[in-house]
Amino acid sequence: MEVLFLPLELIGTISFAISGAMVGLRKNMDVFGVCILGLITAVGGGVLRDILLGALPPVTFLQPTYAIVAIVTSIIIFIPAVRRTLMANQRKYDLLMLWADSIGLGVFTVYGVSTALTHSVNLFLALFVGVCTGVGGGVLRDTLAGLTPYIFVKHIYACAAIVGAVACIALWPLCGKAISMGIGIAIIVTIRMLAAHFRWSLPKANAAQ
Repeated sequence: MEVLFLPLELIGTISFAISGAMVGLRKNMDVFGVCILGLITAVGGGVLRDILLGALPPVTFLQPTYAIVAIVTSIIIFIPAVRRTLMANQRKYDLLMLWADSIGLGVFTVYGVSTALTHSVNLFLALFVGVCTGVGGGVLRDTLAGLTPYIFVKHIYACAAIVGAVACIALWPLCGKAISMGIGIAIIVTIRMLAAHFRWSLPKANAAQ
């Protein structure tokens, strides 16, 4: 069963690495900075998950495959021909960023839930761990890049992770691991796409009022 989920984990890792590396490009970072942002985005949520669950040292440091994949992905994004293509077209940049971030969010949120449930934690902690796994890497990425974390300002982000995590937890005893995780990912990505298309956002504070 775990072998079947390996491609999905790699997709999530590559997706988040792309989003991190692209933020590095936008901030005019050198190749080291781009790789660090790609790496942190891809593995940061997983490290936070393992710390919350007391699984030390975190899996990232015991199985460096995903870190290597994230770094290689970031280097590819930094290749002159690739980065010129991405940076020359704002719409293409925004679209790739949206898809990469949404897929990474979906995959890592449900993997956080899955890992928590296999540790036999209570449902609230499983939800908390799932959401933190999904959004943790992005928060670290934006903080290092000097940006307001994406989850606080862009459309529906953390809320999508919450809804997907709740669905995954609710369906787990009914449908099993694979189906509940698949549905959770689909829900998160769908909500993110709809939120971007229809420009859904949570109410924001207006300092002038």
